[in-house]
Amino acid sequence: MNAQSYLLARALAILRRCGLVAAIALLTWLPSESQLQPRSVTGVVTDKRGNALPGAAVQLENTVNLSVRSFITRKDGSYFFTGLNSEIDYTLKAKYRNYWSQPKTLSKFNESRHPVVNLMIPIE
Repeated sequence: MNAQSYLLARALAILRRCGLVAAIALLTWLPSESQLQPRSVTGVVTDKRGNALPGAAVQLENTVNLSVRSFITRKDGSYFFTGLNSEIDYTLKAKYRNYWSQPKTLSKFNESRHPVVNLMIPIE
C-alpha cells in the first residue's frame, strides 16, 4: 500500500467515525415521542357548595419559564387549555371577584393525555 492509498483509507475511517458521532448526537438531541405529543387540561371552577362559577379567571402558569395563560370560564364554570408540553409542570389557580382558589399543580408525571383539574373558590 502506498502512502497516498494509506492517507485515503485513514481519511475515510475518520469520516466514518465522525459520521457515527454526528448521528448519535443528532438522535440524542431530537425530542422524544412524549415531547412531541402536547396535552390538554380541563376542569370546572366552583364555589364551596359546588355551584359553577361562570366568568371566573383561570390562570395556567408554566413553572419553567413562568409564562401565564388565562381562560374565562363558560356559563357552566368549565375551562380548558390545549397544547401543553407534557415535559413541564404547570400551576393552575382561579380568581372570582376578589377570591382565589388554592393553586393546584399539573405534574409532568401525570401521564394522562387529558387530565381534569377542578378548582374551588372558598365563597358561598
